[in-house]
Amino acid sequence: MTGVRVLVGTRKGAFVLTADGTRDNWEVSGPHFGGWEVYHVAGSPADPDRLYASQSTSWFGQLIQRSDDGGRTWNAVGKDFTYEGDPGTHQYYDGTPVPWEFKRVWHLEPSLTDPDLVYAGIEDAGLYRSADGGGSWQELPGLREHSTGDTWQPGAGGLCLHTIMQHPTDPQRLYIAISAAGAFRTDDGAKTWKAINRGLVSDGIPDPDAEVGHCVHRLAMHPARPDTLFMQKHWDVMRSDDGGDNWREISGNLPSDFGFPIAVHAHEPETVFVVPITSDSEHYPPQGRLRVYRSRTGGDEWEPLTAGLPQEHCYVNVLRDAMAIDTLDDCGVYFGTTGGQVYLSPDSGDTWSPIVSNLPAVLSVEVQTL
Repeated sequence: MTGVRVLVGTRKGAFVLTADGTRDNWEVSGPHFGGWEVYHVAGSPADPDRLYASQSTSWFGQLIQRSDDGGRTWNAVGKDFTYEGDPGTHQYYDGTPVPWEFKRVWHLEPSLTDPDLVYAGIEDAGLYRSADGGGSWQELPGLREHSTGDTWQPGAGGLCLHTIMQHPTDPQRLYIAISAAGAFRTDDGAKTWKAINRGLVSDGIPDPDAEVGHCVHRLAMHPARPDTLFMQKHWDVMRSDDGGDNWREISGNLPSDFGFPIAVHAHEPETVFVVPITSDSEHYPPQGRLRVYRSRTGGDEWEPLTAGLPQEHCYVNVLRDAMAIDTLDDCGVYFGTTGGQVYLSPDSGDTWSPIVSNLPAVLSVEVQTL
C-alpha cells in the first residue's frame, strides 16, 4: 500500500514519521542528531530513500547529514561552505557595510531528477550546489553578485536564503527568496538572476517599484502551473501569473495577512493554504485560535479551517518551512508548530489531528509519498 514519510526538523534534532496510505497509525523515529538544531530535512524526489538534513550548532558549526535508507541511518557529508575570493559586503539595518559571512544552511532542495544533485540556501544569502550527494559544495556566485547585492539587508531572522523552487520541466529555471532582499529568478541555470518583486509594497520602502528590500517569507507553486506563484510576505499574501514578473495582493478576508508558510494543494492548483499570525511582533494566532486558512479560488476569498485545532489559549507559531502537502488521492496537509505538535489533515484541511505532540520546536516539515 502507498505510504507517507514526514520529515521533521526541530530545535533539538530530526524526526521521521511514517504511516501507510490510511495515515492512521504512525511510527516515530528520532531524535536523530539529538540536541542539534536541524533547520531542514528534505527527501529526494528521484530516490525516496535519499534524505538530506541541515544540522548545526553555534559550537560545532554546520554539517550536512545524508541518509540512503529512508532515515534509518545517517552519515555526515561535505562541510565546505565558503565564499570564494573577496567576499565583499552587504548592508546592515543602519546601512553599515558588513562582510558576507557563512552562518548556517536554512534550506535544502534536492533535484527533481538526480538524487546526487542538491541545492542549499544559506545565511548570508548564498546559493550552493552539490553534484555528489552532498560530499562537496560549490557556491553559485551569480546570485550574491547581483547588481543589488551590496544593498541587501537582513530580516529579523538574518539574511537567509530560505526558499528554492525548481521549475518542473525547465532545469535552467529556479526561483529563490531571501529575507529581506526579495524574490529572484534565474533562466540560465543560476549564472544570472532577475529580481522579481514588482508589485510588492513594504513598510519602510517608500518606492513602490523598489527592485529589492522586500521581506519575502515563502514561495509556493503547483507543478502543473509553474508560472503561477504564491507568496507569503512580511504582511500581504501575493500572487503572480507570469513567473514572478508582476505580483498582486490576494490577502482578501484573512484576519491577518502576516504569516510564514504558504502551500498549494497537490491536485487543485487554485487551492492555497496559509497560517495567519497576529503580527510581526506577536508571533501567535489571532485571538489565540489556531486556524489554517484555505482559498479554493487562488486567493482573495479565504475560509478558516478549525476542526481539531485548539481554539483558545493557543500561542504557537508555524514557521516558513513547517507546512507541506502529500500527493495521495485525498490530499494530506501537514504543519508543525513551535509548541512541538505536527498536525495532519487527511482531507485537504477539513479536519485536523496531531500526529505527534511534545517535540522540540518544529522548524521544518516535508512529506514524501512512498
